[in-house]
Amino acid sequence: MGGFDFDLMVIGGGSGGVRAARMAAQRGARVALAETLGTNGLGGTCVNVGCIPKKLYSYAAQYGEGFEEAHGYGWEGEAPLLNWATLKANRAKEISRLNGVYSNLLRGSGVTVFNGFARLEGDHQVGLATLNADGSPGHQRLTAQHILLAPGGTPHVPHFVGREHVITSNDIFDLPTFPQRLVVVGGGYIACEFASIFNGLGAHVTQLYRGEQVLRGFDDEVRHFLAAEVTKAGVDLRLNAGVLAIHKQADGLHLQLEDGNTRVADAVLYATGRVPNVNGLGLDVAGVATGAQGAIVVNGHYQTNVPHIYAVGDVTARVQLTPVALGEAMVVVDHIWGAAAGKAPRSMAYDLIPTAVFTHPNVGTVGLTEAQAREQFGAITVFRSEFKALKHTLSGSTERTLMKLVVDTATDRVVGLHMVGAEAGEIVQGFAVALKAGATKAVFDSTIGIHPTAAEEFVTMREPVKAA
Repeated sequence: MGGFDFDLMVIGGGSGGVRAARMAAQRGARVALAETLGTNGLGGTCVNVGCIPKKLYSYAAQYGEGFEEAHGYGWEGEAPLLNWATLKANRAKEISRLNGVYSNLLRGSGVTVFNGFARLEGDHQVGLATLNADGSPGHQRLTAQHILLAPGGTPHVPHFVGREHVITSNDIFDLPTFPQRLVVVGGGYIACEFASIFNGLGAHVTQLYRGEQVLRGFDDEVRHFLAAEVTKAGVDLRLNAGVLAIHKQADGLHLQLEDGNTRVADAVLYATGRVPNVNGLGLDVAGVATGAQGAIVVNGHYQTNVPHIYAVGDVTARVQLTPVALGEAMVVVDHIWGAAAGKAPRSMAYDLIPTAVFTHPNVGTVGLTEAQAREQFGAITVFRSEFKALKHTLSGSTERTLMKLVVDTATDRVVGLHMVGAEAGEIVQGFAVALKAGATKAVFDSTIGIHPTAAEEFVTMREPVKAA
């Protein structure tokens, strides 16, 4: 493709950007990637300040719970103490290793990697702000036949008095000292996860949410069940509660709440949503259309209104999940260079995306909620099971497990599957394949369960609890 420095220029070194760059390079394209997230390193939000470190800290919290539960199995002695500095250091070492893996994958595929902030500067033109060896600012201008925007998203904190005192999910992993008193503001999956994690690590956690129940958009029964479980585990969950102001004083951060009450905390985490990371990206210069909160508008091939510019991942604000960004990236590569030999061009479907929430206990879900299924199909049949897992018959824990199937009565097809319980994400992943294949309740019923497991409950539920 003559006249251009590169065939493809990728802005953003997260999951979607890295996948597109690698796959395009393997097709023979001349590819460059600019990491716009500065010091976070390659891998984007997921690797650096999202999925990976969050899951590692969730494991850490599970050990704290496990030490206590082990007494019921005959283990004696005091539980060890958490060394916050050791956890942080070990996490940082693993993230650095993953940054290196991403770097090696890119360079091994022949991708040219630039470290700096990239922005659109004109038709087929990308400007790259870098630092020279002497620390002075530098600038490069590169040209590309195609440009892919994959800069991800960033946490959103509303404006209020004391906003400067709060932290976001970008900061929570590396706090200088462990927050013995943590307030989490928000009711989405990020807020719920960190409330559970730090409760398990030993903090006194208060979670504030303005809504009537956490995890809006999830199945209502799952929402209420999880709220009861995390409250039972020690999280002080306060619904219909918001923050008016935060003032820093000698003994901590003083929160003035909308109901007139106050709280004192060592740290206040705001997990009130994420917005597309488009500031300074030069979308106006290139004429790229945006929607709500700056989300880049794309078509079915992830093409913007400027034909040679594409966008994938969180910056489009469709479904903010790492595997979704990976799938979208492959659609872009197939659209530009054609499908790999012997394979059909890839496409993305958003109707049966499995999701996990790494609270304690976990949430796993795929397909429609009960309310969504009733709206879409009318007559549905619901199967439900709630029980104490075998592990907790001796552990002393009062944790309970919920499993739920939603079935389209007319076709007998299972259209929704939901779980709250240990390893829900691991369990639901396999059942997502079944739903994707169109499995009916009869197929579930004819499948032999693995005994004794919690997962077998999904293939042994026979009596419906709701039918309409």
